Amino acid sequence: MRMCSDFLYQLRSHRRHFVKLLLCLCLFLALNLFKTIEGAADCEIRSVIRFLNARNVLPSEIHHQICQVYGDNAMSDGMVRKLVRMFSEGRENVHDEARSGRPFLVNDDLVLKFNERVRDDRRFTISDLFLHFPHISRTLLYDIVSSG
Repeated sequence: MRMCSDFLYQLRSHRRHFVKLLLCLCLFLALNLFKTIEGAADCEIRSVIRFLNARNVLPSEIHHQICQVYGDNAMSDGMVRKLVRMFSEGRENVHDEARSGRPFLVNDDLVLKFNERVRDDRRFTISDLFLHFPHISRTLLYDIVSSG
């Protein structure tokens, strides 16, 4: 009789260890089940938000799914909520909107003038160039000369 009770005790003990091992295995598989996509474009993530919003998925669940697939730093919860609100209000474009700001300075005419100036005086300095092109920063002038 004692031998039978010892056997049952060991069986229960092993079963507890087996259950713990099984739970650890399930947790490991659940954490590593999804492959993460690194370096996704913002418009790709916005497309996913637009799609899930159209399927009436809650913003918190959308954020959770984005973090699972694209990583924790893909997009903040607040930004997901803002985009859900914008898509719900009728926004359809998933690309960045044009912003007002500093205009693009470099054009073909400017490149021709710059190249002409450099060809005329090969012993130029950044300060000389800055006097002829004051609307271009010294840093940008230095970058242009260094890369050319």
